Amino acid sequence: MSFDKGLRLPGQSASKLGHLAVIQSKWVQSLVEDFESSDLLTSDPSGTIWTAFNAEGVPSLRNIWAVDGSFVAVKTEQKPSKEVAFVKTALLMLDKAKLDAIDKEHPHPLLLREILANCGIQHSTVFPLRNVRTKLGHNLDAVRHIIRDSFKVDQGGAFYETLKWLAYRKWEQNPNTRSPGFECPCCGKAIKEGLPYNADEASCLHCDGLVFLSDICGFHLEMDEDSAPDSVASSYMLVMEHLMLFTAIRLMWHHTDRQLVSDTLFIKDGPLTLRGQYSKLVPNIRLFFEFAKQENRLVHVIGLEKSGAFRDHLNTIVHFTSPLERGEPMAYACLSHSYVRREVYRSPALSNPYGFRTNWGEKLYVKLDPGMHMVLNIPVGRYLEDVDHPVDDDLIGLRRILATIPSIVSHKYEGALYPVELADGIASMSSYPSAAILQRFVSEQSR
Repeated sequence: MSFDKGLRLPGQSASKLGHLAVIQSKWVQSLVEDFESSDLLTSDPSGTIWTAFNAEGVPSLRNIWAVDGSFVAVKTEQKPSKEVAFVKTALLMLDKAKLDAIDKEHPHPLLLREILANCGIQHSTVFPLRNVRTKLGHNLDAVRHIIRDSFKVDQGGAFYETLKWLAYRKWEQNPNTRSPGFECPCCGKAIKEGLPYNADEASCLHCDGLVFLSDICGFHLEMDEDSAPDSVASSYMLVMEHLMLFTAIRLMWHHTDRQLVSDTLFIKDGPLTLRGQYSKLVPNIRLFFEFAKQENRLVHVIGLEKSGAFRDHLNTIVHFTSPLERGEPMAYACLSHSYVRREVYRSPALSNPYGFRTNWGEKLYVKLDPGMHMVLNIPVGRYLEDVDHPVDDDLIGLRRILATIPSIVSHKYEGALYPVELADGIASMSSYPSAAILQRFVSEQSR
């Protein structure tokens, strides 16, 4: 790693010849040959199995909720600079009847204003990253309390109640249920038995330190002794997107109209995944969807992947399949675990099954017309250990979801859905408010 450019001296130049010796490896030579090859594919090398979808007689979903988030790290101009991270998430509710009246390519501003009036919920918070201190305690405690308070105070504690709903599986109404186990932020030892039912906090059995329910997420495991990495902000955004989405699901699940939750499409920006220590909630989320299936109250949720390995793979094979002309029926491909390992990640069968700890949704390729395709995630309930699964029937509410997708597609961006586009417009930190305004605000507050 070379030296970076400083205030007085230039940076160190990287070597231009240090890589030549490695070319002697036959593996590297093979990679270079493939990289430089210009051979065009004439067929799908993955052998993807596509299925044409017939929407006749399949009712679309009439309500739509979409969630999105963003974060931005802001530095002061003073030296050494101070740095904080602003996080913002938004939950948007849309009436599909009004949405159908909007031109997705050229929306009328007045119609757009009407559809967005009083239909969005926003949440925001801020984290100290570098050289920011509070008199109340060190940065670890500051981040822990900020997370707990942010969950609790917004929307009358609705998001915090959703965390408890997921942690204690309250849809089962079993008072003996405990939270998932987690690591104590005070001593680092595992609290394997979790917290007792409906508890907000408790004392660690090992060190008698005070632990919060919000500690089960594991944000403290990313903290350094004197600073917080940017990943704390991005992880909080991801967890908060889940809590906001499941707040809408929770409220509809307990609504007097039992059919309401099954007539609604819930959309999350990004994959249906919680990685690392944040995956503690994944088993409970899967259990909820399995419970909903047993109750015959299907909950329709999709995650929209805008980028990544699956999007890149789809781009290389999508032009080989129908529809090749406008007017042809849309097609979809449900990706089994063996397909994902073999064709997308090109990795061997590992000891841990694909997505076993992290994913609560399975992958689906969708092609609507010659120029529109996307990668969706759809829940299945309990994890499917068979490598040849999932199949079409495993994906919860697949047919109603596919019947709804064409009416909410946005042709403004590649593989875009209009509700996600609108939610992103509310949650985006690049424009609302701008990062420049935030930087000015932080600089003025630090004087």
